[in-house]
Amino acid sequence: AYASDQLDDVSKNVTFKEVLKKIHGLVACHPDDVEPKSKEVRRRLTFFVNSLFMDMPDAPSIHDMFSWNILTPYYSEPVIYTKGDLEQRTDALGVSTLLYLQTLYRADWNNFLERLGITNEENIWSKKYINETRRWASNRAQTLSRTVNGMMYSEKALRLLANLERLDEETTNDLLGEKFGYIVACQVYGNMKRNQDPKADDIEQLMHQFPHLRVAYIDNIRLNRSGASLFYSVLVKSDGRGSIQEVYRVRLPGNPVIGEGKPENQNGAMIFTRGEFLQTIDMNQEGYFEEALKMRNCLQEFAKREGPLPTTIIGLREHIFTGSVSSLANYMALQETSFVTLGQRVLTKPLCIRLHYGHPDLFDKLFFITRGGISKSSKGINLSEDIFAGYNNAIRGGSVGFKEYVQVGKGRDVGMSQIYKFEAKLSQGAAEQSLSRDVYRLSHRLDFSRLLSYYYGGIGHYFSNVLTILTVYIVVYLMAALAIYDIEKIGERKITPMGTIQMLLGGLGLLQTIPLFATLGVERGWWESFREIVHVFVTGGPFHFMFHIQTKANYMAQTILVGGAKYRATGRGFVTQHTPMDEQFRFFSASHLYLGVELAGGLILVAIFSDAGQYAGRTWSLWLASLSFLVSPFWFNPLTFDWNVVTSDYEIWLRWMRGTSGGPQKSWSMWWTDENNFYSKMPLASKSLFVVKSALFVLLGEGILRSDFMLSDPYLNKPAISVSKVMIFIVVTLVAGWVFTAKERTLPYPVRRTLGMLIFVCLIGGIVTVFIEDTDCIRYTMAAYYFIGAGCQIGLLAGVKTVKHFYLIHDLVCGHIIFIPLFVLGALQLPRHIQTWLLYHNALSSDVVVSDILRYARKTQETGGGGQENEDLVEQVTELRKLVQKQEQMLASAGFFEGATPGLKS
Repeated sequence: AYASDQLDDVSKNVTFKEVLKKIHGLVACHPDDVEPKSKEVRRRLTFFVNSLFMDMPDAPSIHDMFSWNILTPYYSEPVIYTKGDLEQRTDALGVSTLLYLQTLYRADWNNFLERLGITNEENIWSKKYINETRRWASNRAQTLSRTVNGMMYSEKALRLLANLERLDEETTNDLLGEKFGYIVACQVYGNMKRNQDPKADDIEQLMHQFPHLRVAYIDNIRLNRSGASLFYSVLVKSDGRGSIQEVYRVRLPGNPVIGEGKPENQNGAMIFTRGEFLQTIDMNQEGYFEEALKMRNCLQEFAKREGPLPTTIIGLREHIFTGSVSSLANYMALQETSFVTLGQRVLTKPLCIRLHYGHPDLFDKLFFITRGGISKSSKGINLSEDIFAGYNNAIRGGSVGFKEYVQVGKGRDVGMSQIYKFEAKLSQGAAEQSLSRDVYRLSHRLDFSRLLSYYYGGIGHYFSNVLTILTVYIVVYLMAALAIYDIEKIGERKITPMGTIQMLLGGLGLLQTIPLFATLGVERGWWESFREIVHVFVTGGPFHFMFHIQTKANYMAQTILVGGAKYRATGRGFVTQHTPMDEQFRFFSASHLYLGVELAGGLILVAIFSDAGQYAGRTWSLWLASLSFLVSPFWFNPLTFDWNVVTSDYEIWLRWMRGTSGGPQKSWSMWWTDENNFYSKMPLASKSLFVVKSALFVLLGEGILRSDFMLSDPYLNKPAISVSKVMIFIVVTLVAGWVFTAKERTLPYPVRRTLGMLIFVCLIGGIVTVFIEDTDCIRYTMAAYYFIGAGCQIGLLAGVKTVKHFYLIHDLVCGHIIFIPLFVLGALQLPRHIQTWLLYHNALSSDVVVSDILRYARKTQETGGGGQENEDLVEQVTELRKLVQKQEQMLASAGFFEGATPGLKS
């Protein structure tokens, strides 16, 4: 009777009927229909379920759990994208940010429209939907909104856990305020308010959306006209009624921002954190609801004592959510997997030397605020402020754990220039660390095994990069010198190079991919892991990583020799636009392009003068390094091999080379002065290294001059035209070119174009004639290159300004060495399709060329809805499908993949 009564009651319960209907639907469905379609959802669910089987402490009740605060430093990055931000088109494809996100997250966008009931996409900017549209886009980019939304899942998770413990609403709200808090350290919020910056309104909107969110900022109140000011550290929140309420105002003795900006920002907000533990979250991170459920367990790690020292830092795993944007972004994601997951796992156990490398680590706040804080902020020396918290922790008796059952999302740099600036910042930070007292004290206190482990996992990595590049440099010039002076022998016995063994040893370097292959195999499956590794090699991954070995080496060495480390803002946006050649030249010439040309010249000398044999076996790896420095900036730059883009780049680059004013962005002359002004200010010890380099150039130049390479016999080879007459012709042509350059703006375009081409042809013809008539001139020119290079290097060190003219000629030659292959590849057309397909293979769709998707997406966007427009859309999609199939056939015929891919599905 009791069971019958209960069944009668249940049958009348509406909630029970809905739950039963849902369960029946799930049970009756096919497994393929139940499984989530989104790859991201499947990844998160898989990780969450797997993490439940990992070793984690038992969770206490909400009453007994530790309290913690989250701190995010923010300066002026995007908060919530405005309509203008989303519609702005800045690249050659005419792609807006919203259009790019719609194409990248096509399924999410369709769900968004369905959820809001939007049938006509033009309505997304109506007053009813505009805020939702802005929020949807912002939560898929690297914005403060995404970070705040993710971190505030911790509040929702605690509320759910409190409900499961049957706590009433009032008790739950009290406990939430006691156990959790989130503070955004926005030191310029006060200035934003005064300047009526829309970002201030967006920050306030976030505070109204999340009542437990707090914002800390520095307030500056001017007392009089003389400039005297009072500074306050202020904490504000939403009052729940649409206004902003001030919670605390603490007077400061002066301007607190006297060092590095980011650590000063964090230090200013530390006084407002009330929890026992502190989690530092960067502006490009996000949290997940299912991971927030495990924070109670994670905080209990601090109560465990796995050794003689207390646990004072807990590191967490990171997932790079920008890995699907492009091949470059994928490389950065794999690099993070290699270091953050594998590297830190080993540094924690068994090496026991993991430090603090950045967010999202958890700190024992009481331990740190009584021992110097979490952020040292001295200008320059604390450029990489995160690592100094780790040094401080190790010196003062704390230990570090690394737990992989909780993950936090993180955005990474996705463009070539962004990654370059990021690596430069880390390298300069490592150089400053090596000069700091913290490293000195730590190194004197570590035992020998941990000292070696610290070197391996810290600044030693950057010193190894410097030594690697130095070794390549020495090997190339040593081989060249031995070949030029014909001393590739011991006594009368020729050196027998083991080129095949060198190639075999080089191939063993592939073994370093095994840990990454194993990790991806466990997480994604062995076939997917194998495909990922192959994809990295096919898309030019080795070039990318070798390129950045030189980036790290250059900035590490430069900072130690010269100084001048500074914070480099890398940007948080999407990079789909093409970077012009003049900008590429400014970025990469001093650090990569010059070295690439120099190494290539040395290897050509080895090829000319060496008699040892097995040239390919001895030099293949050196050529690979040289090519990586020259090719990478252009291979990873979208649309580099498009003929129209190449011709446009060439014109812009020539205009920049001839510019005389407008700053480094408009003038090669001003850029060169700005780029090389540090040479004359270097200390004498640093200058001596460059003097050695100049001596090496003189040695090679003298050897070339004395050699019998291209030695002409005046009795056997009488020139048809006197060389002296040809030289006079060349000088006259150069003078004419100088006059033409000075007067060209006054000439009509046809005349200017014709005269320019005529002078160029005459100059090239005269030089070629000299080389043909007197082959000695080829040897003299090669020797002069090194003699002049040595003289210019000494001139730079001495501050002689006239050497700039020789460097202008050098840069013109280097630029044309790069442009000639670009013109050839642009004319062939096929390289453009191959590059675009490989560069964005894992982005918008693995089956379609990204540039065509975006072009047609823009066309579709502009036509909008309606009957006629829908017919146009069908026609466009059909045309696109034909184009994709044509491109796939082109790529398949070139041998890049077999069979036709599905293309676009209707």
